[in-house]
Amino acid sequence: MDLPLVVGSDGSESSLRAVDWAADEAALRGTPLRVVYASLWERYEGSALARDLGKPDAQVLAEDIVRAGAHRARSRQADLPISMAALPEDPAYALVREGKNASALVVGSRGRSGVVNVLLGSVSLFVAAHADCPVIVVRGSHDNQARMPVHGRVVVGVGDDSAAAVRFAAQEAERRGALLDAVRAWRCPAHETIDHPLLAGAPERVYEEQAAEALEAALRDLPPEAKVQRRTVEGTARRVLLGAAYDADLLVVGAQRRSGHFGLQLGRVAHTVLHHSPCPVAVVPERAREHSRA
Repeated sequence: MDLPLVVGSDGSESSLRAVDWAADEAALRGTPLRVVYASLWERYEGSALARDLGKPDAQVLAEDIVRAGAHRARSRQADLPISMAALPEDPAYALVREGKNASALVVGSRGRSGVVNVLLGSVSLFVAAHADCPVIVVRGSHDNQARMPVHGRVVVGVGDDSAAAVRFAAQEAERRGALLDAVRAWRCPAHETIDHPLLAGAPERVYEEQAAEALEAALRDLPPEAKVQRRTVEGTARRVLLGAAYDADLLVVGAQRRSGHFGLQLGRVAHTVLHHSPCPVAVVPERAREHSRA
């Protein structure tokens, strides 16, 4: 049985846009959709929930919210199998647990806290950092359609350990009939000079060539029919990926697991794009390399 795509909904406009995106994505994948609401979300959002729904606090029931999310998804994808759950627990931990039996998690960029849209909500950030499965944060103010991509490009940031992110991005691009734009950022350290024996004459060229070689290595397992654009771009990974995301339908980044921490921890690149990307961002867990001890 296919694992469902899980979407978190708290009734906010951001989460309902995430429901729309998730419904399209589930239909694209041919998998069921599960709409989840955690009833302790009010701990983060305050009385705005009741006010926005036009009801007294006592009448705002978890079932109202999760049913509204499921209805929204069904109105968008009528034939999609949809289940729902109203969970009486902390939303961040509830969604992370749901991710253990999900093909992916989808969340909005923020809840009802009133924080400006450029910043990511605390629940979404926690889920992206700790879930076992890929997490898609639906960002951006343009039309976020999963089935009918607006730009026809899925961007993946290729780092030193990006195998899972590359596979995920390639699958997303194939589902959409979109181009996979594989981007590797590189920089020439300021302290490098032409006096260095390996860099004589063109230090920038050496670093660019190394980036191109790393990019090719990361893409070598993709099928030959995959539509891939390879790019090496000078600059910080954060700046390069944010620039690439402006005309993309999805930005995919990997995030390493670190031993001794709970679940998945976000690096600076993933953290930055989650806060500032103009398009939806998928954070894909990467398995840390095993190092033998002497």
